[in-house]
Amino acid sequence: MSSDKPGERTTGLVFSPWNLLLLIPFIVLFTPLYNRETPQLFGMPFFYWFQFAVIFVGVLATITVYRMTRKTPVRPAAGEATDVDRLDEGSAE
Repeated sequence: MSSDKPGERTTGLVFSPWNLLLLIPFIVLFTPLYNRETPQLFGMPFFYWFQFAVIFVGVLATITVYRMTRKTPVRPAAGEATDVDRLDEGSAE
């Protein structure tokens, strides 16, 4: 995880409680939860419309987590700054 102490290396992995929302789409992996035909919605068995609903909920969870965590600042690792010319593959040293 990240560290607030000066001089220590900071990684891009920062825990946020919002990330727990990304566990919601995994309920689809528990097959006995939706392995049935009733109730039907517009003539479609539960097996199918539940999967469509979970996809929609998964997209909403992903969008929510993205929007709530994108403003979290992540400090780069301490050390010398890399010059743009050093990053260029065509530059000769």
